[in-house]
Amino acid sequence: MTILLLLVTVTLIFLVYTFYQRIRFKLPPGPRPWPIVGNLYDVKPVRFRCYAEWAQQYGPIISVWFGSTLNVVVSNNELAKEVLKEKDKHLADRHRSRSAAKFSRDGQDLIWADYGAHYVKVRKVCMLELFTPKRLEALRPIREDEVMAMVELIFNDSTHPDKIGKSLVMRSYLGAVAFNNITRLAFGKRFMTNEGVIDEQGKEFKAIVANGVKLGASLSMAEHIPWLRWFFPLEEDAFAKHGERRDRLTRAIMEEHNAARLKTGGAKQHFIDALLTLQNQYNLSDDNVIGLLWDMITAGMDTSAVSVEWAMAELIKNPRVQQKAQEELDSVIGSERVLTELDFPNLPYLRCIAKEALRLHPPTPLMLPHKASANVKVGGYDIPKGSNVHVNVWALARDPATWKNPLEFRPERFLEEDVDMKGHDYRLLPFGAGRRVCPGAKLGINLMTSMLGHLLHHFSWAPANGLSPEEIDLSENPGLVTYMQTPLQAVATPRLPSMMYKRMAVDM
Repeated sequence: MTILLLLVTVTLIFLVYTFYQRIRFKLPPGPRPWPIVGNLYDVKPVRFRCYAEWAQQYGPIISVWFGSTLNVVVSNNELAKEVLKEKDKHLADRHRSRSAAKFSRDGQDLIWADYGAHYVKVRKVCMLELFTPKRLEALRPIREDEVMAMVELIFNDSTHPDKIGKSLVMRSYLGAVAFNNITRLAFGKRFMTNEGVIDEQGKEFKAIVANGVKLGASLSMAEHIPWLRWFFPLEEDAFAKHGERRDRLTRAIMEEHNAARLKTGGAKQHFIDALLTLQNQYNLSDDNVIGLLWDMITAGMDTSAVSVEWAMAELIKNPRVQQKAQEELDSVIGSERVLTELDFPNLPYLRCIAKEALRLHPPTPLMLPHKASANVKVGGYDIPKGSNVHVNVWALARDPATWKNPLEFRPERFLEEDVDMKGHDYRLLPFGAGRRVCPGAKLGINLMTSMLGHLLHHFSWAPANGLSPEEIDLSENPGLVTYMQTPLQAVATPRLPSMMYKRMAVDM
């Protein structure tokens, strides 16, 4: 009886609250919310596709209720510009779930910080100190080393007598590049041996990442229905132990770098060295340093590998594009040396392939939600303070009003028109725009382009045995970062002399 009374009371409160919101504000249209749960049970697992379908029915700006929380989703480039540029000042805060709040210590990092003095400070550190052209160039040997490590491993596996002609699971090779690259850039450490064996510190690192994902996914329903949170209390001990474990590993690595700096009298270019050197200058606490390091790991661990897997799937489905890219690579690079990032300006078609893959398959198709810090109007509708705002960048990049034949994988469209993808052209926003544009966009683009270039230069690619190109599954897995639902399998055939597949390890 008590539970029934509670449910009735909660339902009445929800109905009164939503009614009040609707009469006070002119909210965007959208599917009718249910009491208590809102539209939670109406949303399909692949949310960006679901939102795009609703946009066809209700218009390019819609309301979606997660419990009592209003989420506004925009799906065309004019509204995206209004959200991310014209009204950005009032829409630059960040919604933090209970788990995100715990992981970030209430926004002491960059990703989960609200817009304000702290955010401006740590973003300044990123833009003026970490992601500068000089530092990215200094760290280029690490990126190129890891990509060549991938090439060597694929060559060894594809030419092994027992594996010739057999398909490879691409995700495992791409994931190793992303893992080794980001740990070396952030921590200055390669946790994996040349034989692919992860050391003890690396195992601990991977366990921490996996545990963080598990904890973050454990509270989804309770996050959206505040009245039910007392049924699903936050596991304070579990989050505390996770934080302590993460900090213990990070502080140990920080101490190693501090000791090395004292010994040599100088700092290396890795992000951890930069942050430790700048800690006093920018008044960064240890929590700030740890938060920024893990932001880089979170943002860089999956996105590059995911993007390259999508690109390779499209290249295998479109042999014409693959052949044209290889002709460009053969013309510019030849068969007696390997690609470097310095070759990118002379490889326009390769860069267009990367851009076209990010158009059709942005790794974070809804970005991270922005949060309104004040009542604001977008597209003629009210967005009340505290509402979440999502930009469906997947829908923007497939809008037939903006793109000719938007579902076709055709890199040539970017030779015909140079479209910026770093936040200045609101038709193409794989890295966001405005105050919260991704500061590491250039790094991500360089790594993705390098991986694609090496894969295409060193190998020809065909579908897994028994599949035609048309049968490759391009459906998406649900989640903030959009993986291929069916991991890509492909057959690699070497196309260069065998001596061109040898990695020359770089230690830095």
